[in-house]
Order: sequence, then C-alpha cells, then structure tokens
Amino acid sequence: MSRSQSPCARSARSQAATQSGHLGAILVLSLAIATPAPALDRTDVILEEGGSDQLRDRLVEGSLLVAARRDRVTDTQDILAAAQADYRRMVDLLYASGYYGGTVNIRIDGREAATIPPLDPPATVSAAEIRIDPGPRFTFGRAEIAPLAPGRRPGDDFRTGEIARATAITDAARTALTDWRTAGHAKAGIANQQLTARHPEARLDAAITLAPGPAVTFGTLVVQDGSRVRATAIRRIAGLPEGQRYDPDDVAKAAQRLRRSGAFRSVAVTEADLLGPGNTLDIGVAVVDERPRRFGLGAEIASDTGLGLNGFWMHRNVTGRADRFRVEGSIEGIGANTGGLDYGLSARYDRLAVYGPDTGFFAIIGAEREDEEFFLTERIYTGLGVTRRFSDTLDAELGLTLERARVTASLEPRILAGRPPVREFNLVTLPGALTWDRRDDLLDPAEGFYFNARATPYLDIDSQDFGGKVQLDARAYRALDEGGRFVLAGRAQFGALIGPELLETPPEFLFYSGGGGTVRGQPYQSLFVDLGGGGGIGGRSFLGFSGEVRAKVTDKISLVGFADAGYIGAESIYDGTGAWHSGAGLGLRYDTTVGPLRLDIAGPLGGDTGNGVQFYIGIGQAF
Repeated sequence: MSRSQSPCARSARSQAATQSGHLGAILVLSLAIATPAPALDRTDVILEEGGSDQLRDRLVEGSLLVAARRDRVTDTQDILAAAQADYRRMVDLLYASGYYGGTVNIRIDGREAATIPPLDPPATVSAAEIRIDPGPRFTFGRAEIAPLAPGRRPGDDFRTGEIARATAITDAARTALTDWRTAGHAKAGIANQQLTARHPEARLDAAITLAPGPAVTFGTLVVQDGSRVRATAIRRIAGLPEGQRYDPDDVAKAAQRLRRSGAFRSVAVTEADLLGPGNTLDIGVAVVDERPRRFGLGAEIASDTGLGLNGFWMHRNVTGRADRFRVEGSIEGIGANTGGLDYGLSARYDRLAVYGPDTGFFAIIGAEREDEEFFLTERIYTGLGVTRRFSDTLDAELGLTLERARVTASLEPRILAGRPPVREFNLVTLPGALTWDRRDDLLDPAEGFYFNARATPYLDIDSQDFGGKVQLDARAYRALDEGGRFVLAGRAQFGALIGPELLETPPEFLFYSGGGGTVRGQPYQSLFVDLGGGGGIGGRSFLGFSGEVRAKVTDKISLVGFADAGYIGAESIYDGTGAWHSGAGLGLRYDTTVGPLRLDIAGPLGGDTGNGVQFYIGIGQAF
C-alpha cells in the first residue's frame, strides 16, 4: 500500500521549505556583513632585470598597495583604488630615476587591476603583485635651458651624459626661475618646453625656454580690511621696501615680521597677478587677529625653596598699532626652609617697528622684595629701551634703567665693619642682552643650540661706585637617533662681577649656586662666599655646568638622568680660590601642550653645602 500526501500537507511543507530558504539566505548575508573582510595577506613588488636595489626600495616606499598591506586595509574598494593609483605612482618613480621605457603590471589575485571595474570590485582580496620591467636607463642627450639669469648656469645634474632623471629637469627649471625672481623679475615663467625620448639610444632630449619678463619694483602693500590693527601699522611692521627692486626674500621677511609680532593668528601674503604702471608689483596681505587678551598661571615647587606661584596678563594691540602691554606677578618661598617670602610685580609695554621694521621700543616698571638668608632687598625700578631683530634666530636688547634699592643685612657688626646694616642704593644701569637661538623646539628641544650673553654696567649715584655684571648661558642639544627618543643636553654658565668690594655691591648683582636653576641636589643658594661667624654673601664669579640624558619610554613619558656642578668665588674672574659643589639625580617628564611636566629628584655629589634628597616640580625642561 503506497503512502500519499494531501495537497494541503504538500503545500505546508513547501511553504516551510521556502521560509527556511529565506532564513538561510538572511543568515548568510548577516554573517557576511558581520564578519570583516580579510586584509591583504601578501603584497609583492617584483623588479625585473635592469633595476637596482635602490630603485626597488623607492618603489616599495612609494606604493599605496604596500601601505595598504602594512596598515591592514580590508575594504576591497580601497585596495582596488590603491592599485589603480599605483600605476601612475610607479611610472612617476621610474621617470624620477631615469627610466622612460618601463612597463608596470599590477595584479589583484591574478587579475590585472586596470581591467577590474571600480564599481564591481571582488568580494575579497588576498594577494597583490606589482611587477615592473624598468627597461634601459636614459641619459641626457640634449639638455638646454635658456636664457639664464646673469652669472647663473644649470646644475651638474642637468647636462649631456648625466642620468636623465625627471627631477633633474624640474629642479633645473625651478632653480632658473628662482634665480630670475631673485634678480628682480617677479613674473618669470616657462615659455616652452620640449622633451623627446629616443628609445633606441636610451637618450632624452630636454629643451626649456624661459620668459624672464621685465625687471620689477615693489608697488604698494595692500592691506585687506578686517583687522583691528591699523593698516599703517601693518605696513610699518612688514617693512616692505616700496619702490625698490623686487626680491622674493623681502616678501618672505615681511610675512615673517607680521607673524612673529604676536598680534595675528594667521598671515597670508600674495603677489598681484598683473604688474602695475612702470612694472610695479603690488603685494597683498590678509591677517586674522589674535585674541586681544591673554593670561597665564604657573607654579613650581622644590623641597628647599617651597612653593612658587607666578602669573601674567597681557593685552595685545592696545592702541591699534600691534603694541602689547603685559603685567607679571610672582610670589616665591611659600613654606621655604630658608629666608622668607619673595614677591614681585612688573609691567612692560612693547611697540614694534618704531625705528625701522626690525627695531622696537619698550618701557618697564616694577617692584620686588627678596628675603634671603643674610639680606632683605626691596627695590623699585623703571626704564626704557630698544629691541633689535637681526634674523629669525638672532636678536638683541638694550635698556636704560633707574633703580632704588633698600638692603637690610642680617650680619654681625664685626662682618659689617662699621657699615650700617641698612643701606640704600640709587642706581643707573645700562642692561644689554644678545640671544642666538637655534633650537628646533623652544619647549622640548632635541637638536640645536641656545646662547645668551648679558652685560649690566651700573653706577651708584650716591657713592659714585661703578660696576658691571656679565653673564653667559650656552646650551646644546643632540638627538642620538632619528626619532629623537634619546637626547643629550648640555649647559654651561658663566658669571663675573667687576667693580666694588662684596659688601659695597647691591646683593642682586652677586652670584649664588644651588637649587633648580644651577645645581640640583644642593639647597637653594647654599654656595656663597663665607664671611665667617655664620654669615655669607654672594660671590663675584660663577661657573655652572649641567648635563642630561633624556630617553622617551612612551610617546608621552620620558626618563632623565642628570648631573650638575657649580662654583662660586670672591674674585671677579675664576682663579680656583673659591668652592665647588655638585649634585645628580633622576627625572621624569610627561609631555603636555604647554611643555613637559617635570619632576626631578636629586642629591649632593660633592661639596659640603647640603645633604639629603631634594625634589623639584615644574613645567618645561630644566634647560
């Protein structure tokens, strides 16, 4: 007896099977969406006979497919786009190396990438192959570029018989145009160029004709509206030599002067497309102003000097001339082991381009109180001066200051030898400074150097005593690897005072050693000239040396090993009769947007001025 199914039963089973098929398709699609496509397993760059290892390295470095394999790109459209772009990139790299008859094949899982529709990429990609036949290397047959600026000639790479690199052609043209522009021809351009590849001889003929155009003089600096700084002030700061022969360096200098003024967030300088009457060239400038006001706060703490706080408030563009007014205040010695509270308040006004575009004017006024172990100094001062910028890395400052100081000595009468414990000084000083800064980073340098020289001659109006203080500060930095993860840093300091005897000199002109700015691990200002009977005073000569090894352990954290040494003597010039002390320790740095956060822990190495461990916390490298 045979079994049969009713139509209803067959229909129900068919519907169930259909639903099951739909569910299976949905499940497969969901898994396909949820499971990430595999990344490239292999990307080979094969350079056939005729190419060098150096050429292969350039091709590998320039390949987007190789970069996609390195970055584990999984999107097949992105991989296909990289392959399509690599055709042009490989050809350009061959041209740049002098190969003009090569062939490039790029296969994606065995298929030529150029034949794969970009809108219908394969579902997965596992292997890519770039196979390059560079062909013969070409040399220059004809290599001509004319006319050239007076006294100029093509570079050695662009001449008959040399390897016909495409970069040699572009470099020759760029250099020739720069020479004409430097000679005053602002609109120099290329009139014609002929490039002919002779494949049987593997020769490339290159002929470039230049159009120097007329000699040009500077027209007007046209200032766009929108800045709160007066247009006249912008022109004065830029210092464009209107009416003089055009020089692209003058345009670059004008832009740099405006940028370093501190008044603008951005500066854009452009040359007019067309020359004006008499072959003059107008220069346009558009600026975006910085915020008019700014303030900042800082803190530093050490185990011996306690907590120090400082802050400033600055107003930019006070009178519409890109001038600046800055007020600074500080209080130090909170919880210090020696001395009392030190505090100061000062204000400074700066105005740029007063005596030419690179010379400015400043005025200062301030008051200070320094409560040290043996002296209490209270002083007020006011002065004015000029600043001069010689280059991007070299500047100078010269001032004239009037100062009144009251000094109270905490010394035995025997040491004072009849001098009153309270003295007043009325001084005229002529402070000057020269700074040469070639550091690659002001906050955390890894290469370069810094040199600062200061001289402060002074005259005591009351006693007619004349003296002078000289200070030198030299720093050098050297990265030991390409990434700058290991850096050697060194510092040397020198100080000398010429003039009256120690007790006749205002304490601010004397030298001490010890603490964060000189010798870490030794107490603050612990090395001085011993006057006997428990009293002391700063020296007339100072030497300081510091060395650091900085090593990054992560992108943000660095470890530092350091050693410092200092010398103080009663003589004006070092003669070895003074005393030395030294210290060493370890430091930790954490990089922030305002500079490394610094923690140093140090102890004494030599000398008898301290014992135990000192610690220092602040922002920025120690030097």
